[in-house]
This record gives sequence, C-alpha cells and structure tokens, in this order.
Amino acid sequence: MENDDKRTPTLREINNMLNERLHMITSAVPIPPMAPPTTGAQGPTPHPSSTKLKPLKSPIPPGELSVIEKSKQLAAWTAVDEHVLPEYRVIGIGSGSTVPYVVERIVSQGAEANRDRVFIPTGFQSKELIVSSGLSLGDVDQYPTIDVTLDGADEVDTQLNCIKGGGACHLREKVLAEAATTFILVADYRKNVEYLGTNFKAGVPIEVVPFAYAKVLQNLHQVLKSPNATLRMAVAKAGPVVTDNGNFVIDAPFDIERMKEPYTVISISLSLHQALTDQ
Repeated sequence: MENDDKRTPTLREINNMLNERLHMITSAVPIPPMAPPTTGAQGPTPHPSSTKLKPLKSPIPPGELSVIEKSKQLAAWTAVDEHVLPEYRVIGIGSGSTVPYVVERIVSQGAEANRDRVFIPTGFQSKELIVSSGLSLGDVDQYPTIDVTLDGADEVDTQLNCIKGGGACHLREKVLAEAATTFILVADYRKNVEYLGTNFKAGVPIEVVPFAYAKVLQNLHQVLKSPNATLRMAVAKAGPVVTDNGNFVIDAPFDIERMKEPYTVISISLSLHQALTDQ
C-alpha cells in the first residue's frame, strides 16, 4: 500500500498550503512600529510634517495569483518580515519577478513605517516600483551604506552560489549587495538546484563595456572554455541588449563539472589576468 506521506501533493493542495501560510503571515505577524531614529544614524531627513504622510500604493493589482506567483509572494513577504527591521532607514531594492512582492509587503507596513526610509534601486524596474508605490527614492552615491538589500536570483545551488543577471541589472545589483550590511536573496522553489546551470541554461551573464566585448568573447571561447558564449541580443530592438549603464551582456554557458565548482572559473580568470599583466 502506498505511503500517503511520500506522495507528491497535488496542485490544489499546494495552493491551499500557500494560502494558509500567507494568511498566517498577515494575521499572526503584525507589522512592528517604527523605532525612533538613533542620533547621528545615517538616513534621509525626517519628513517635516508630523500629520501629512504620502499615500502608498501596492504594486500588485488585486486578483487571484497562480501557485508560482503565490510562492514568490510568500518568499518575499517572509523576507521582509524577518529582515526589514523597524530601525532600518536605507533599503536596497533589487530586480526580478519576485521583487514586486517585496515592495508590496513593505508598502503594507504603512506610510508611518516608511516615512523616514529611503529606497535604493538596482535598475529601471525597481526604480519604477519605488516611485509608483509612493516610497522615497534615493541613490547609492547619497547612501553608500545600506541597511539591507533584497534582491532576486535566477538560480541558487546547495552551496548558496547563485546566477544573477538574467534581467541585465547585475552590475548595479552587485554594488547594492556589497554596500548592504545585510544582503537577502528572495527566490521561489523553482530556483533551488543542486548545481548552477540545471534549469537556467543561458549561461553566466557577464556585463562588458561595448569597446571590449569582442576581446572578452574571444577569451571566453579560447581560455575559459565557454565555446557557446554569445552576445545577448535584444528582442524588441535591432542589436544587442544595452544595460542601464550603457554596457553589453554576454551569456557564457559552462559545462556541468565547471558549474559544480563555479569558483574554478574565477580562479582561471584571475590566472589569465595575472599572466597578461606579467608580460
């Protein structure tokens, strides 16, 4: 007789579990009150009015979500509840399909909780999310130290290595990740793999200045053993994808063994750089 404990849950059962978990979060985890700012702490200038607050708007339209979207929402809400602390004033907002749910949960904390916060985007998408939701927009040159950055990922392995850059925002994402005291990746169950490249077949995204893309491609083909590395082409325009920084993106697939040990790629790349500079 089949053991019911080992059977795969149906789509309806998964949907019910997600609904139950989301209900538990909204009912059992209250939004904490804002702590008073500490003296001399980094952060934006407090709002001059104690009575007038900017209205906030959720970036997620009302309606029933699919199971996948609910799993993204659950992951994002949990990340915000556990890692966006009341005393945090500078918050980095990343890119990707999970990030709107991050902003949704932040907005649900209310105008009072967000009145003295500033939000730093990694690109056009997150900038639009911040502005359209009524949150305060900032930049990393104003706030070089970020309390927490929340971002998405294209794939995450068992060692917490990840692939980022499917949305061509990874240069700015790296800057905000490095600037953050706490960096949180938010991803649903589909992104969890044993080794990188299992589901995300496009390869490792590499942002490169247009002047150097041909040389970088040559090095990838001949030295780093990625013969299928290609310049990413745009869909709705002629020519390559151009990032928010005016750069190109190369997608470099590596073989399975290399992706199981992603740091070997970095090691070879550094060795190549050293050999070139020593000549």
